[in-house]
Amino acid sequence: MAAMASLHSPSTAWSRHRMGFWSVAFAFLVVMAFSTAPSPLYGLYQARDGFSSLVITLIYAVYAAGVTVSLLFAGHLSDWYGRRRVLLPALATSILSAVVFLATKDLVGLLTARVVNGLSVGVLASTATAYLAELDAAARPGAGPRRAQLTATVVNLGGLGLGPVVAGVLAQWGSDPLTVPYVVFLAAMVLAVAVVVLAPETRERAVPTPPYRVQRVSVPDEARGAFAAAATGAFLAFGALGLFTGLASTFLAGTLHHTSLALAGATVGLVLLSSVLVQVATLAWPIPRILAGGMALMLVGLAMTVLAVWLATPSLALFLVGGAVMGGGGGAVFKGTVGTVVTISPPASRAEALAGLFLAGYVGLSIPVVGAGVALQFASARTTLLGFAVLVGGMIIATAPRLLPREPIPAPVGVSGDSPLIDDSQRGRPMKCALGRKHGDI
Repeated sequence: MAAMASLHSPSTAWSRHRMGFWSVAFAFLVVMAFSTAPSPLYGLYQARDGFSSLVITLIYAVYAAGVTVSLLFAGHLSDWYGRRRVLLPALATSILSAVVFLATKDLVGLLTARVVNGLSVGVLASTATAYLAELDAAARPGAGPRRAQLTATVVNLGGLGLGPVVAGVLAQWGSDPLTVPYVVFLAAMVLAVAVVVLAPETRERAVPTPPYRVQRVSVPDEARGAFAAAATGAFLAFGALGLFTGLASTFLAGTLHHTSLALAGATVGLVLLSSVLVQVATLAWPIPRILAGGMALMLVGLAMTVLAVWLATPSLALFLVGGAVMGGGGGAVFKGTVGTVVTISPPASRAEALAGLFLAGYVGLSIPVVGAGVALQFASARTTLLGFAVLVGGMIIATAPRLLPREPIPAPVGVSGDSPLIDDSQRGRPMKCALGRKHGDI
């Protein structure tokens, strides 16, 4: 009896939640890293099979389509069935994707593996973000949500940046560049399953289970404008990041004449990892300041990358610096939009609202880069990049007034001051909407 009592003691429960927090963070990091690991390898596939830039873009785009479908049809299910119960199948789906990468090397196999990977990421992104918030709140009662918010955004974008670096290094110096990277990530994801199995569940299955429906975004009626602006910001941030994750190797090898796989991976990693550094540096900033600074950095970074390829002698250094500045800005905008959405969404529908935000982001990750890939068939890389920068930059400027409103935004009715992911330093800061008691779907 004493042993049973100690097993269920508050200190033991807090310890399990602390360990569960880092287990889920590790799994989130590994899956996001695996999702971008193929980026530096596209050049190898292209050289081996003679793919055009458009085909490479489509391989990248079907991944984003898989994420979008997953968010639309399953991103909200952990609100009903529980976080761990949904996270584990998502991890298993990513493992299946790695197996497909290893088993088939032709175009059909690549497309299939990328779609399956996207299906996993869509469910995992919204589920893990909400899971981290609840595990941290249980492990550190009253400590505030800052650690959960920072960890969720860092492992998301940090994982996206880490994947190409690891894959590029393994491909550059490994014995089998189209096998070894996938084996390494497969092993890491199997380990992730092993540690997440031990994490405590934080959300009980809804009884009775609600009738299934396709994803909708549930936010207070008066917060629809704030959510729409946040979704637009996520679309633009991911669109700019997608240019590098999808086409960095094309610009490096074609316009800048650098064919190193390690460099291709490092370039994508630099862009995405800089977004993490900016998020850490802006930890104590209020949401409006984060968003304003992020949009400014994105504009400057886009201008620098365009200038780098339009110089009489294209500059690799300027291209890398511009990508890092743009990536930092995209990370700040993403952080600001996540902060906005978790502030306006009640706990019972938080994963659902986050799934809607990620849906907007991954649509942005696919449509702009597919457009750029199509444009490359008819225009030079320099002209394509210029057109992309003008389009995205114009949308940032047009969106700024909606994304930087002037009136304070309180937490929704019924959400306590300790609600996960709502940073005390950001609560009550300027956001244009006032929340009432009615809730609606967007």
